[in-house]
Amino acid sequence: MQALEKIVINRNWITLIILLLLILIVLLKSLNKERLKGFVFVLFNKNFITTEADDNPSFFNGFNLLLFLFSTITLSLTISFLLDTKSYLFDTTFSSFLIVFTIVLSYFLLKKFLEFLLVRLFLIQKQLLFYTISKTSYLYTISFVLFIVYILTVYSALKASVLLYSTLFLLVIRFIAHIVINKKLIFSKLFYFILYICALEIAPLFLLFKLIL
Repeated sequence: MQALEKIVINRNWITLIILLLLILIVLLKSLNKERLKGFVFVLFNKNFITTEADDNPSFFNGFNLLLFLFSTITLSLTISFLLDTKSYLFDTTFSSFLIVFTIVLSYFLLKKFLEFLLVRLFLIQKQLLFYTISKTSYLYTISFVLFIVYILTVYSALKASVLLYSTLFLLVIRFIAHIVINKKLIFSKLFYFILYICALEIAPLFLLFKLIL
């Protein structure tokens, strides 16, 4: 007998979270409309990443914090929904979402902290600045796309598999774009790059999709 996807989801709190995300987009637009547009379409505009690297804005500036929060919430919503539709041990409630959000937030903050330590320790800030900004920029881009796909999946007849395959596709696109734009640095330090992606990129994703699938 074929297993059916769970479709009974309380959308009240989800609607409030989506409203919060829309408010964040409005705030981002009011703070810097051009930067917001740049992050949304960064896959098609390498020059934007170059400009960001030259300006090197602080992570703690208002725009960056709001954008980071938007991305973290969107990814947490996506993960919660996928876990709920693929696992009978997980229900999409506000409390379960908060747990996922805390894990995702902790992961990103810990990764940023480790990257900061490594950059400072080995005095390679200039060499890795473009690399880290491009990686973060592509993550923000796919977060905007996932936000749209998530809304369509939750509030329409689209199957949960659409969100799952869209997520996988966007992650692959991000990975390829990131390698292409940083190919000189990556291939000159290939061994260290492989260690990095295995430890901080692939391993967490593998554990996540192991739970989902």
